Amino acid sequence: MIDRKEIIDIVNDYNTDNIRIGTVASHSALDVFDGAVEEGFHTHAICRKGREKTYTDYFRAQRDQNDNVVRGVVDDYVNYDNFDEILLEKNQKSLVDNDVLFVPNRSFTSYCGIDEIENDFAVPLVGSRNMLRSEERGLEKDYYWLLEKAGMPFPEKIGDPQDIDELCIVKLPHAVKKLERGFFTASSYEEYLEKSESLIKQGVITRDALAEARIERYIIGPVFNFDLFYSPLEEEMNPIELLGIDWRFETSLDGHVRLPAPQQMALAEHQLTPEYTVCGHNTATLRESLLEKVFELAEMYVDASREYYDPGVIGPFCLQTCVDKDLNFYIYDVAPRVGGGTNVHMSVGHPYGNTLWRKPMSTGRRVAYEVRRAIETEQLDKIVT
Repeated sequence: MIDRKEIIDIVNDYNTDNIRIGTVASHSALDVFDGAVEEGFHTHAICRKGREKTYTDYFRAQRDQNDNVVRGVVDDYVNYDNFDEILLEKNQKSLVDNDVLFVPNRSFTSYCGIDEIENDFAVPLVGSRNMLRSEERGLEKDYYWLLEKAGMPFPEKIGDPQDIDELCIVKLPHAVKKLERGFFTASSYEEYLEKSESLIKQGVITRDALAEARIERYIIGPVFNFDLFYSPLEEEMNPIELLGIDWRFETSLDGHVRLPAPQQMALAEHQLTPEYTVCGHNTATLRESLLEKVFELAEMYVDASREYYDPGVIGPFCLQTCVDKDLNFYIYDVAPRVGGGTNVHMSVGHPYGNTLWRKPMSTGRRVAYEVRRAIETEQLDKIVT
């Protein structure tokens, strides 16, 4: 792991009048860029050839003679054959030389690799570098380990597929789509075998990944992804903020639930088992009497992160939950960085973030606002790792 002191030494040499906000141009990058522009920063996109035009053309920033943005959000960009070229020493140097503070997202950790990010990427990250590894399901100290240490609720794990005796979900990566899932459900061992063999034959999952899959009892209820923020700079108010809530559109699951049962059963084999590929997000609010529970969960997560992943979570994080019929929350996933669904709130802000800050406050803007506060109070060392 790159020593935090090394990163602080680097950021201390930055020209704070010239700081730029950068991220991998994928996932929730538009929210990051939009928020940065709202707080007066220039932006820097790390693009990949073949999927760059969203950032380099359609959302390219246009500024007037006073440097005010009149259109778009992307000021500068680089375009690589692959995202992991950002790890090359010359490309890291370019980021540092241009005073870029880097905001990690899921595409960054997936395409560039956790080991390389921890040990080789000597660019100041806004957030907790050492917590990014906890998102890798199945590692020794993944987020389930942390949730258990914190005493937080999550779906019961089934250790052996032969023990499946009610509806369960089998969690494993998609064989082809790098960022996506090869999840499927089963209510019995026989159904598990039937579905897994079908998906292996279709090339959706692999037998090796299946052997390492996590099986959980399925929680029947709505999904709420809580977009939260922890500020190490806050001294007067509570440092934990609920900015907003999102939920996902998933293919082909959402298509399935719009079909009557007889039509579902009549689907061809390659359509019969729905996939859980996220293709969009929407915003939500929560019944007010349940908000207290959300803050309790956030407090437990922050406390545990500080105990086991010093200095703990910094900035944005996301607790992804299901709510059962008795209004109990179960955490099924954790993102120790900008969540994947925050684009639904860019520009207009999150409902709760707006209420708290009395102005449009998306996750991207909240990150940039934290950078602004850190610059003004000379505390950049507190928000980077």
